[in-house]
Amino acid sequence: MTARVLLVEDDALISSSLSRAVRARGYHVRTAGTVADALAGIADTAPDLVILDLGLPDGDGEDVCALLAREHPRVPVIVLTARGEEADVVLGLEMGAVDYVVKPFRLAELLARIGSHLRFVEAADRPSGGGALTVVGDVTVDRASRRVLVADRELSLRPKEFDVLERLARDAGRVVTREQLIDDVWDENWWGSTKTLDVHIHMVRRKLGEEPGGPSRITTIRGVGYRFDAEPRRGPGDER
Repeated sequence: MTARVLLVEDDALISSSLSRAVRARGYHVRTAGTVADALAGIADTAPDLVILDLGLPDGDGEDVCALLAREHPRVPVIVLTARGEEADVVLGLEMGAVDYVVKPFRLAELLARIGSHLRFVEAADRPSGGGALTVVGDVTVDRASRRVLVADRELSLRPKEFDVLERLARDAGRVVTREQLIDDVWDENWWGSTKTLDVHIHMVRRKLGEEPGGPSRITTIRGVGYRFDAEPRRGPGDER
């Protein structure tokens, strides 16, 4: 089935040229120029991916992102905006986006990112074979259903948050380098800032119920990567 992309952008020139380029890649594109149009489009037919401008005439794209996080948590959102400060990037990722692209942008790079995120969605939807469960302490990761349980509590994870946790749990007790995580969870040709990984680690810790600066199941190994342990701990390499 052709992937459905919702492009939320109020700049007519950007919307027109980008929608043509995305359609040329074989995707079905629906455009919206306001928050209201975007919300109506999502209610009509849930997209497979959203490209989202934040500064819209009738509000902020954060409202669209919040709806998707609440009602369609597996739909990847790529924020496309002129807001390029680090605080804006972190906020965009924390509100549920999987990617953040600052204008002006390189079209070929954006198209590659769209393709990468859609491939991950497609792979996640494929039936999983044996060995779909990983249990580390009180954390159970079910790859087949993409569910994570801590004791009897199910976590509400965005797609990339699940992928980060699943990748770390798969090698529990061993260090997974930052490069391995980025290659496996995003793409081996990832162009984005490594801050994206840091934000997702922060969000996973928070959803595991861990307080900033407190013991965590995810230990930062300074300059190397992360290790997932069965019990929350604070090690010498931790940077929280």
